[in-house]
Amino acid sequence: MSHTLGIRQAQKQKTRQALLDAALGLLEEQSLSSLGLREVTRAVGVAPTAFYRHFRSTADLGVALVEEALGSLHPMIEDTVSTAGDSDERIVRAVELIARHVGTHPAHVRFIARERHGGVQPVRDAIREQLARFAEEVGHALSEHPEYAGWSEDDLLMLAGLYVDHMLMAASAFLEALDGSEAERERVARMASRQMRLISIGRRHWLG
Repeated sequence: MSHTLGIRQAQKQKTRQALLDAALGLLEEQSLSSLGLREVTRAVGVAPTAFYRHFRSTADLGVALVEEALGSLHPMIEDTVSTAGDSDERIVRAVELIARHVGTHPAHVRFIARERHGGVQPVRDAIREQLARFAEEVGHALSEHPEYAGWSEDDLLMLAGLYVDHMLMAASAFLEALDGSEAERERVARMASRQMRLISIGRRHWLG
């Protein structure tokens, strides 16, 4: 009996992932607010009623895509910020992480960039919550460095928010350069690093 349940659970997870993958592909050409569940189920080859075994609505599916797109980045970003090295070294690692993620998951990055200010409120809320988590995690990681001794929690969170916002801007720039030349991607990387260094220089002179 447990073996049969295991097979059913695996099949259910496989169908759920197929729905997510199909939706992500369809969202390359449209926004979530215009996506119909029948389009998604048709692409997977299942009945429309099967959709509701996995998601309450297309908005619920969108929230799951947000988690898929951003959830795995939390430990990587926190590790990048907390790793030993000076500020410039951490900036280089962060930019490399962003470039690598965009190159590996361009559809997810495009989805987040479009839906962050899109027309589906639950998805906007989910993205905002994920970004707030990033800021909290980055702020906590920064607080472990001696150079931030004496900084208030609010100021650390403000600085972390600036870094997270810039990471999003850099991701969008890498996305635009994805089909360009290697020289163009290197230019984006240099500009992203310089802009983050400018934030870093500013924080050295922050008086609160």
